[in-house]
Amino acid sequence: MTDLNNVPHIRVTPPGPESIRWHGRAEKHMKGYSSQVGLFPVVFEKGEGNVIIDVDGNTYIDFSSGIYCNSTGHCHPKVVEKIKEYAGKLLNCHDFTTPIKTMFLEKMASFLPGNLSGIQLYCGGSEAVEAALRTVRTVKGGKYEMFSFWGDWHGKTGASMSLSSLGGTVFGPRSAGCHLAPVPDCYRCPFKLSYPGCELTCADVLEGMIDNEGTGAQAAFIMEPVQGYSGAVVYRDEIFTRISEICSARDMLLVVDEVLTGMGRTGKMFCVEHYDLEPDVIVFGKGTAGGFPLSGIAVKEEYSQSLEKMSASTTYGGNPLACAAAYATLEVFEEENLLENVNRVGAYIMERLVKMKETHRIIGDVRGKGLLLAIDLVKDKNTREPFKEAGRMVYKKAFSKGVAWIPAENVLRLAPPLIMTEKLAEKALEIIDESIWEAEKHFSC
Repeated sequence: MTDLNNVPHIRVTPPGPESIRWHGRAEKHMKGYSSQVGLFPVVFEKGEGNVIIDVDGNTYIDFSSGIYCNSTGHCHPKVVEKIKEYAGKLLNCHDFTTPIKTMFLEKMASFLPGNLSGIQLYCGGSEAVEAALRTVRTVKGGKYEMFSFWGDWHGKTGASMSLSSLGGTVFGPRSAGCHLAPVPDCYRCPFKLSYPGCELTCADVLEGMIDNEGTGAQAAFIMEPVQGYSGAVVYRDEIFTRISEICSARDMLLVVDEVLTGMGRTGKMFCVEHYDLEPDVIVFGKGTAGGFPLSGIAVKEEYSQSLEKMSASTTYGGNPLACAAAYATLEVFEEENLLENVNRVGAYIMERLVKMKETHRIIGDVRGKGLLLAIDLVKDKNTREPFKEAGRMVYKKAFSKGVAWIPAENVLRLAPPLIMTEKLAEKALEIIDESIWEAEKHFSC
């Protein structure tokens, strides 16, 4: 067992010699690493709860959750036990029914909001989003026009990427019928207006865009209820009401991508529950199986037959081991009151972030819900110009001191496991605070 009183513990300045050796071997073959790895190519070997350890023996506080995946922490005993139980039974049988899949589906259905009851399982978020879009086209009789927001992240496959904002990398053209509307981000309003005087101009523009860019084949609006990749962008509650009204008036489906926000990350099992929003299709993934690859879609009961018509199954979706991990993860949610912990620790972290914002000149905004949080670094609090250089520096400095977390240029993302404690969170925040001071000194802020 890791001594949490001695966490974090940096034995060798990371990335240490063993990390450099292993990463050097891997990158001869592995290409296309994430920005996380590119900025700090440490090599991890094991994890336990809220702690992750590299090959040099350095111990870090995990503020990433394996990019939002390890909801129950690293190697939760109940999840590990269930995987071991099924590893010796059956590894794959395509999409045939297994007892553990049935048990997971029943338990998952009990967690889903509204009357979402038709489920299909996949491995990754992009795959599930693509399935959701196929579902829309099936339900809408071939209508194919989809709308989303600037800054949304729905995946890295054809249509999912076409409904995403993935920076300046050339990947076009977008798939036919995919449109992005200005995001209702009050901190960086695309229209340079202020709430509430803006009277939700962003929603009016979305409505006009759907009507004017659509060609009669408008099928659905797909959204992240809180933007993840763009840095925990939280919308005004009224936005969700307007979006629901816009979709209803045009007979469009509402697809909510909760790959990142779902499974307790924001303090509710699904983020839509904060807003009493009833999507027609919901996409889930990441934290569903405690770090094991599993994703899926759930559709309203009246649309369940569409899944029978669209060849919805996949080779690995509903894999017995994945279902075992997911079933155990849901049991942990029930038995350990994870949502209560998310709300308590999330409020504690946010209170600390607000105080940091007041004392640091380069923190322009702190935001989020539950344990989906972000720090937005700026060159000037009035202009709100993103401070990308500082973001990269703070990320690397904090990581070198023992906080494993997520960069997005000027936005630093905090996503600890849902079992995070206030004590460990405070240690991580002290390191982040110290790293921001060092960056401010370096840049003479």
